[in-house]
Amino acid sequence: MGDHSGYRTGAERVEVLERILGENEKVARANRAAFDAAGVTVVNLMSAPGAGKTTLLVETLRRLAPHRRIGVIEGDIETSLDADRLDGFGASIALVNTGDGFGGECHLDAPMVASALPRLPLAALDLVIIENVGNLVCPAEFTVGEDRRAMVFAVTEGEEKPLKYPVMFRSADLVLVNKTDLLPHLDFDVEAFRRNLDAVHPGVAVLAVSARTGAGVNAWCDWLADHAGACGATPARR
Repeated sequence: MGDHSGYRTGAERVEVLERILGENEKVARANRAAFDAAGVTVVNLMSAPGAGKTTLLVETLRRLAPHRRIGVIEGDIETSLDADRLDGFGASIALVNTGDGFGGECHLDAPMVASALPRLPLAALDLVIIENVGNLVCPAEFTVGEDRRAMVFAVTEGEEKPLKYPVMFRSADLVLVNKTDLLPHLDFDVEAFRRNLDAVHPGVAVLAVSARTGAGVNAWCDWLADHAGACGATPARR
């Protein structure tokens, strides 16, 4: 076992965390009220770094943006690289760099999301997708006012990840198993992954996708239609 004697785990630390989370919940409720007032559905998309969130979003916008009015809140510690990749696909995009005035946090919290709202035309949108900062721990701990949570898991990460990062997998309404086109080249045990996922979140919805090839992305868009109010087959709400 490691030596954790340097960490302060007493009542003072607990009180600080409670204050932080309490303030976050207050702002999350305000965000939720703003989304509700605008009639906007919000999905918080989370994953580890490199799992393929941005590539999945590109394919999602290709399919949905012609029919739905979509906004994206793009979270990154630094740079606009992912936001730049999404530009030109028909979505309104608001970038939040957590390194710019937010302490370089490894997640988006409710105040950070609130800072992006004035830069989105909420009243003219149907769906907002929040691309959270790549991290398998902290994003799951902070509600931001979303309706649903989806996480992207790449098969290159290993089938043990649900057991090692249970909070993230438990928080998701949907787990998108991405990069399935690589399965023939990996030793990834699909059945072991499903057993591990079931051990921490029994019955959670799972979709197999390849954001690179587009396989399964239509099913993800159908999930948005069924569970998050988006639809790629009908005209946008006016």
